[in-house]
Amino acid sequence: MNLRAPTRTGVVFFPAFDWAISPTHPEREERLLYTRDQIFEEGILDVDGIVEYSPLVATLDDVDRVHSCFPSAADQASPSHLISAGGAITAARKVLDGEVERAFALVRPPGHHARRVVHGLRGFCIINIEAVMIEHIRRHYRDFRVAIVDTDCHHGDGTQDVYWNDPDTLFLSLHQDGRTLYPGTGFPDELGGPNAYGTTVNVPVPPGTTDEGFLYCLDHLVLPILEDWKPDLIINSAGQDNHFTDPITDMSVTAQGYAALTRRLKAHVAVLEGGYSVQSALPYVNTGILLAMAGLDTSRVVEPDFQPDVLRQSERTREYLKRLCEILHDRYRRREDLGAQAFRGKTHHEESRSVHYDGAGINERQKERVRICPECPGVVTLESAVGRHDTLLSIELPRRCCPACRDEGESAYRTATTDDFRVILLRDRPADAVLRKERQNL
Repeated sequence: MNLRAPTRTGVVFFPAFDWAISPTHPEREERLLYTRDQIFEEGILDVDGIVEYSPLVATLDDVDRVHSCFPSAADQASPSHLISAGGAITAARKVLDGEVERAFALVRPPGHHARRVVHGLRGFCIINIEAVMIEHIRRHYRDFRVAIVDTDCHHGDGTQDVYWNDPDTLFLSLHQDGRTLYPGTGFPDELGGPNAYGTTVNVPVPPGTTDEGFLYCLDHLVLPILEDWKPDLIINSAGQDNHFTDPITDMSVTAQGYAALTRRLKAHVAVLEGGYSVQSALPYVNTGILLAMAGLDTSRVVEPDFQPDVLRQSERTREYLKRLCEILHDRYRRREDLGAQAFRGKTHHEESRSVHYDGAGINERQKERVRICPECPGVVTLESAVGRHDTLLSIELPRRCCPACRDEGESAYRTATTDDFRVILLRDRPADAVLRKERQNL
């Protein structure tokens, strides 16, 4: 008798043989090769109801829909990045087309540290593959209300930035406290832009948090918020570097913990992000996630290095997480009132920030201006500079853009000159178009 998956599940593999930061870098092709070997060895792809798909190739238009790449998407996105994003798109399309109920994109390079503006590599990421996937399906299917649950150990600062001003996208990140780990962000007071306040929820957990703590946050914060939010789609940005053997993090989550999280979260699509314990963790964690998505038994998925002591949660951490979840849930419930207080009397909100590209060794200066709009998510103007010459102005007209925001954005684009910026972009989301002006002679 053949084994049948209760939940029909798709899987997409793309190990990216031709892309690596360096031959010995933690983010390398072996991350997926050992997983693939494990899945073959266990015969999981022979299970009736688990279906493997080949990845599509994302287009540069898909990238431009999300990112303002300097000097262009063609200069930043390698073929491997386009296939990785295309693998995520494939997973989502198979779910939306009704071929499967859930899908797992086991692809690399990862993407959740890639922000709206891209000047180079940061946090192993250049293109935000989840965001490219989400905006592709919004364009080709319908304007979904989306929840992204990021369970990578590192805060998904890029995804947070992409959806900072989007009231239709809930970004919820469960990660190791940024005071102890790259990128040093993801704190409870990071709540979103003026027209999307409270749709960013960050859950920074202490180093050493175990399955118990991770699942406590899921049960007492993440799932209640999702129930209230009522998303059309749940996307799991599925980093596995919370594992107790991961070489660059400090958490204590097991393959069983990840499987339990997956069963309870019930994400429509999971997309691989981090996870750098190539042999001791990834094959087991990814196998557990895939089995859990398919509704199959995961009780025998146990790492060779597992020790019961890994599961011991300190009382101090237990109490800290309980209080943290109470505070964050209260802020979520009061998000509209808190936002009204924070931006009362303002027509626009401006903020400046500095972005470090650890992989490219550069620092970017940004200045953002958002129109506080009662009718739509608001036009956003973002100035970016690396040094004196690598300057960019990005103007974004949001989905459901109102006439006043369109007028302001189009006027800003008309009056901006290449004397001041090397590249000027107008991203017209309702028209799915990007207008561009560029200085030809430097």
